[in-house]
Amino acid sequence: MKTKILLSFLTLAVISGPVLGASRTITLAVHNMTCAVCPITVKKALEHVSGVQQVSVDYANKAVTVQFDDTKTTTDKLSEATTEAGYPSTLNGTGK
Repeated sequence: MKTKILLSFLTLAVISGPVLGASRTITLAVHNMTCAVCPITVKKALEHVSGVQQVSVDYANKAVTVQFDDTKTTTDKLSEATTEAGYPSTLNGTGK
C-alpha cells in the first residue's frame, strides 16, 4: 500500500512539475535605440535567451515587452542580454 501511495505521489510530482513554472510578461525601458535597425537587434538578443516566448519592441516609446518562462530565465538576464547587445535596459513598472 505504501508503495502505491509513493508511486502515485511521484507520478503527480512529475506531471505537475512543468505546471509550476509561470509565464511572465514584463516591459523593459531600452536606452540607446536611435535607428530603425536597433529594435531588430534588441529583439534578436532577447530571443536568444532561454525561456523567452515572445518579444515585442516599441521603438517610439523605447520599450520592449517580453513574455518568458520564469523557471528558465529572470528579468536580470533579459536586461543583461539587451545590455550586451549595446542597449542597456531597466525594468519599466512591475511584471505580471
